[in-house]
Amino acid sequence: MCSRMKRMKGSEEVSSSSSRSPPETCKKVRKQICEAAVSTDLSERDWASLPQELLLHILQYLPLLDRAYASQVCRQWNQAFHMPELWRCFEFELNQPASSYLKATHPDLIKQIIKRHSNHLQYVSFKVDSSTESAEAACDILSQLVNCSLKTLGLISTARPSFMEVPKSHFISALTVVFVNSKSLSSLKIDDTPVDDPSLKVLVANNSDTLKLLKMSSCPHVSPAGILCVADQCHGLRELALNYHLLSDELLLALSSEKHVHLEHLRIDVVSENPGQHFHTIKKSSWDAMVRHSPKFNLVMYFFLYEDEFGPFFNEEIPVTHLYFGRSVSKEVLGRVGLHCPRLVELVVCANGLRPLDEELIRIAKHCTQLSAIGLGECEVSCSAFVEFVKMCGRRLSQLSIMEEVLIPDHKYSLDEIHWEVSKHLGRVWFPDMMPTW
Repeated sequence: MCSRMKRMKGSEEVSSSSSRSPPETCKKVRKQICEAAVSTDLSERDWASLPQELLLHILQYLPLLDRAYASQVCRQWNQAFHMPELWRCFEFELNQPASSYLKATHPDLIKQIIKRHSNHLQYVSFKVDSSTESAEAACDILSQLVNCSLKTLGLISTARPSFMEVPKSHFISALTVVFVNSKSLSSLKIDDTPVDDPSLKVLVANNSDTLKLLKMSSCPHVSPAGILCVADQCHGLRELALNYHLLSDELLLALSSEKHVHLEHLRIDVVSENPGQHFHTIKKSSWDAMVRHSPKFNLVMYFFLYEDEFGPFFNEEIPVTHLYFGRSVSKEVLGRVGLHCPRLVELVVCANGLRPLDEELIRIAKHCTQLSAIGLGECEVSCSAFVEFVKMCGRRLSQLSIMEEVLIPDHKYSLDEIHWEVSKHLGRVWFPDMMPTW
């Protein structure tokens, strides 16, 4: 009787299921599979036997501390914790607990990395606080990476440039270990460090075929000849960041040679250490050669000068695309910018003074036809001139960050009216900023 009832029930299920649409049938099958999985005795599941590919994929999403906890579950998970794929990218965070709020990489973990994973590391950065002890600890770690083959290396000081406080010989010795043993460095960020010309020669001798990015602003021990050596030998260099005192006509011509790839990004920091500092001039012909060779390259310039130090700049056409003035800049200099920067895409003026920039803004709108972003801080512009500027630039202004106190009401527009007029020409709603956004 029971078997007959089962057969009848089964036939009913078959007949009813056959009348359902295919999606409903699939849903029922999936539900049956899930119920079977749930009903399986938990003792039959072996979480330790997950395929390593799946386990690796899961661990890649976990923070380092959670990975460490997971490695204590079983032997296989501990083995997965040490898989080379998980140690290709690592950031060492070094700080002194008494003087920093940053979380530091545990010393025991550092020892384990050096012992078991130094040959797996490929993308490495060091983030240190303002203490000399932390910078020296970073140098100690670098000097032990004798089996590494790094592709990227970044030395980052979160506060003041603490690497500059490390004895130069200690820093150079540690950096040389990486330069000699890697032989495949493609990206190097060593801003605010005591790197020097001889160490750059070691870098070139071992990594000239692979180096593509070099950032080394505020490196006082490097000379124009030292950076020229890099440009002459590293023909694959695409991005370069340095201080203006290292820029020369010879460097631009080397970057423009037929052997060199097209440069994509050149950042120049123009910084005055003392009031009245003298700055050299770069020939227009050198810039022209650079543009002919790399017509799409971005030239980013940051100026931190006093007003009387701008004499050598913007007297001739310069291919700057992104221009930032961190200190007060005169009306005269901004007028020259409007005449001689036809490739300008972004302009930020943090301070100017109490003389309105009406004429200068109109000139920039007229001659800088690629301008798409502008930020104005402590300066003054009449509301009428600002509206005219926006009208001339039109909807290509994707970023318009203007402090409210910059705009001076006049006979045409008040502060309550100007945002409507500007919004009309931009094609989107716009209001002045209450705080700087750059």
